[in-house]
Amino acid sequence: MSYNVRNAIFDNFLGNAPDWYKVTIIGFLLINPLVLYALGPVVAGWVLVGQFIFTLAMALKCYPLQPGGLIALESVFLGLTSIDTVWSKVVGNLDVLLLLVFMVAGIFFMKQLLLFMFSRILLGVKSKVSLSLMFLLVSAFLSAFLDALTVTAVIISVGVGFYGIYHKVAAGIDYKDREDINTDEEIYELHRADLRQFRSFLRSLMMHAVIGTALGGVCTLVGEPQNLLIANTAGWAFGEFFLRMAPITMPVLVAGILVCIFLEKTKILGYGRTLPASVREVMEDDQAKRDAKRTKKDDWNLIMQGLVGVWLIVALALHLTDHVGLIGLSVIVLASAFTGVIDEHAIGKSFEEALPFTALLTVFFVIVAVIFDQQLFTPIIQYIFTLDSDSQVAAFYLANGVLSAISDNVFVATVYVGEIKQAAINGVINRDTFDLLSVAINTGTNIPSVATPNGQAAFLFLLTSGLAPLIRLSYMRMVLMALPYTIVMTIVGLFAVMYFLKPATATLYEKELINHHTIEQLKDKDSGKAH
Repeated sequence: MSYNVRNAIFDNFLGNAPDWYKVTIIGFLLINPLVLYALGPVVAGWVLVGQFIFTLAMALKCYPLQPGGLIALESVFLGLTSIDTVWSKVVGNLDVLLLLVFMVAGIFFMKQLLLFMFSRILLGVKSKVSLSLMFLLVSAFLSAFLDALTVTAVIISVGVGFYGIYHKVAAGIDYKDREDINTDEEIYELHRADLRQFRSFLRSLMMHAVIGTALGGVCTLVGEPQNLLIANTAGWAFGEFFLRMAPITMPVLVAGILVCIFLEKTKILGYGRTLPASVREVMEDDQAKRDAKRTKKDDWNLIMQGLVGVWLIVALALHLTDHVGLIGLSVIVLASAFTGVIDEHAIGKSFEEALPFTALLTVFFVIVAVIFDQQLFTPIIQYIFTLDSDSQVAAFYLANGVLSAISDNVFVATVYVGEIKQAAINGVINRDTFDLLSVAINTGTNIPSVATPNGQAAFLFLLTSGLAPLIRLSYMRMVLMALPYTIVMTIVGLFAVMYFLKPATATLYEKELINHHTIEQLKDKDSGKAH
């Protein structure tokens, strides 16, 4: 093979990923069979899990689907898991996959309404503290009922749109005349200080908003993908899930609000910058022109999107079906039918955001199958189960939080909820303990994971978006700006898990809301029977 051919093959492998990253992945694939032969399947399984977590941690270098998928494929070929086990994990989590596919696509048809709403908030609220709280709380509310990624996509669109308008005006260019907003070369010196302040203003709003998606996403079974997975495993409906999480999520929400106010008042870590008067003038002028051009058809679209949003919230709140993804499908049908979107190519665009992550989540299940078949987590779980009941719950919260911050919360939750389910079926823990540990896993994977962009998909989405370089939002700046939230929310969550979450609480829910859950129901779900 000639030198040029070898270069071409290497260049094509994982595309634009750094060369050191490509070599590392190739090394992983070559060393795994040797580790399996020399050290056995358990050690090989742990090595493979570590490699997969590495691909998640390096998601900014290369989307994890390709390198993680290669590692997952190799695990099947090496016999570390089987196709039957993988398929059982996929089928068992079909509701999660359908939620991602249909719900995110459905919300795509409501973006016009969401953009309209966030734009009104940005220009209508003059106080920076109030504006920051609005972004935090609105993002939290929307994420609780919709999807954190979609909400983040909306606020990114708002940020890019407003930044672009002022950037071009500051360069003396009509904002309709040019698309390029990535260079400051043409910016008048007079406007540079305002532009720097505007960037800082937008950075802080974006951070408050993505923190809000975490605060709201942890509360309901549709807020994050792992929530639905945990709810399905435990047999919890929408209302019960919310109430079981409330002893932890509500104190954490209050803590998040207080941190938001503190940061804006003290103006530390890049927070507290206000919207420059010159920028507000440009934004308001642009909004007035858009309002003047809005037609009756545009108004009707906003009304219909609002009605579809009401339907979505009511359908979820009343738990009209156990299969939440089907509600998302209804949103696609209603929103597209009544807003004039009937072309299949236009509809196809709605699925572009969801399908890559859906494929990645399916790869997760291959790794989970390896952990299940090789019983890799059994010693850790057995150790935690030797602790007293209160310590078990706190240990699960912290363990899931640390792992989620460095890897991915969906992956961690999938692994741990499967382990405690098996422990309950085997009689190691009772149903009450299973429920409490499920709450600890859900809150642990959602709250401390705000520490890094790796831990939350919405954070990673913002960091890899086109807005991040425009407002100078780097990886380390994001970690630093999230640090106060991380510390306070994690500590408050741990305190709530230790002192507010008790077996008696679960028993109260069972008596007042639902029929008594039993271990037999977990066995039925494990065997594929109807719950």
